[in-house]
Amino acid sequence: GTGFNPDVLISLTAPKLCAMDFTGKHYVGGRFLSPTLSKKYGVRMPPYIGVSQVMEISETASANGAGGAVDSLEMDYARRLAAKKVEVEHGRGQWESYGDLDTFTPGKFQIKCFNKISTKGLGRFGDEKYDVRPDGISGANAHAILLRSHKLSEEDVPKTCRAIARCGSGVNNIPVARMTELGIPVFNTPGANANAVKELVFCAMLIGSRRIVDGVNHMKELGRQGTAKERVEKDKAMFGGRELKGKTLAVIGLGNVGAQTARDAAAALGMDTVGYDPYLSVENAMKLPNDIVLTDSIKEAVEKADYISLNIPYITGEGGTHGVINKEIVDAMKDDAVLLNFARGELVDSEAMKEFLDRGDGRYISDFPDDLLWDHDNMIILPHLGASTGEAEDCAASMAADTIRDFLETGAVKNSVNFPTVSLSNRSEHTVRFTIVSHDSPGVLGHINDVFGNAGLNIVQEIAKTRGSVSYTVLDVDTTDFDSESVCFKDVQEQITMLDGVCSSRVIYGQPGTGYAKNLEGEYFV
Repeated sequence: GTGFNPDVLISLTAPKLCAMDFTGKHYVGGRFLSPTLSKKYGVRMPPYIGVSQVMEISETASANGAGGAVDSLEMDYARRLAAKKVEVEHGRGQWESYGDLDTFTPGKFQIKCFNKISTKGLGRFGDEKYDVRPDGISGANAHAILLRSHKLSEEDVPKTCRAIARCGSGVNNIPVARMTELGIPVFNTPGANANAVKELVFCAMLIGSRRIVDGVNHMKELGRQGTAKERVEKDKAMFGGRELKGKTLAVIGLGNVGAQTARDAAAALGMDTVGYDPYLSVENAMKLPNDIVLTDSIKEAVEKADYISLNIPYITGEGGTHGVINKEIVDAMKDDAVLLNFARGELVDSEAMKEFLDRGDGRYISDFPDDLLWDHDNMIILPHLGASTGEAEDCAASMAADTIRDFLETGAVKNSVNFPTVSLSNRSEHTVRFTIVSHDSPGVLGHINDVFGNAGLNIVQEIAKTRGSVSYTVLDVDTTDFDSESVCFKDVQEQITMLDGVCSSRVIYGQPGTGYAKNLEGEYFV
């Protein structure tokens, strides 16, 4: 900041620095500075009025030849919305309700990370619009949360949080039902670790075929005895096995992992494949081998299988998948079948599996611990290695970051476990986007449209979808028909947010971190 005239200095990304480094009369283009923060840092500035502040200061700076003080992001945004100035409310009441003022970064979306997240993935956010807080760094004002295995509690989720993404497919460490009640979408990254899990399945098939682990342990013991060299040939008969080629693999669940497993087992390993999935998608069906046999039940799929790979989600409750590999299924398996479970431990009935392992030459290999089977001679338990490759972690984190960015910047929903998939084409230059989360109740969409109509706002495109109890609406309103130089959405947003059934709303117009409002049991939070 040294060398600039304070009267024309502009800093939208670091208003605190500007406030602390200069004295006298300050014009700070801090679009997000509330009166509380202005007082905190001794900055004299007009009330918060959105982009109009940017335009007035930008014009002043340009006239005085100090355009270099305006960064390219600010100028680009100013040009795009020069025709109309957008006014939204931000920070009503005490700012302490947002979290920690000392860690609040105006002009950016704050992303809170739990667990160590791949730096390659976090790099997708960039520094211009995002303030990424790694694990262990406070994120009291988080607009979104990224996590891996951290068991998330409601206390971890601040009122400012718009979205949660897990870098992985399972979300049983997230209270999804409660987040749905709060109107917060939960995202996952299906397929990001599919190759890593598939390769581990193939590794487990080899382990289960050749008694490789037993052989390794045996050679270590011989090494301790000093007899390894003289017995390495003599003892190999103790660990005979079979080849995979020409054997039958049953794949239970033909999602991202299952479809790839079936495809490559047939193409690369020369195996026959059988599959079961009552919810097989067209996309995954296209990945399957041409000669795969699809069955109508799990029992039918496993009856002639030499290897069985479980690739289904764990679902509790009636009709769920808890203990789906039960006594009936186990009794239908071949005596020397190898069961591969890299999905969830709870899918397998441990008592039934113990009976199976006791009576024959079958194997059970998993990366989930089992209190009953852990020391069984025919059971091999690995650490939870399914997605533990650098490539899988990079891919999952990148997918999660892209999903969060798309949601925060455009309102699009993809790969959510509790919200409908929604995408609206890019908004045109002179429009402002609204997103509304509501619980499905009669007439909500009509009431929303009435609010815009009564305000004289024309909706140019709109989409609304429902999933379970959640309705999600995305719409663009035109700002070109107003004679005034600014369009104020403060009252419109409050009216919409406080409608019966509405959880939250957002105004998306190019300024990160602003435009979010919630209905907290009848209290307006903005």
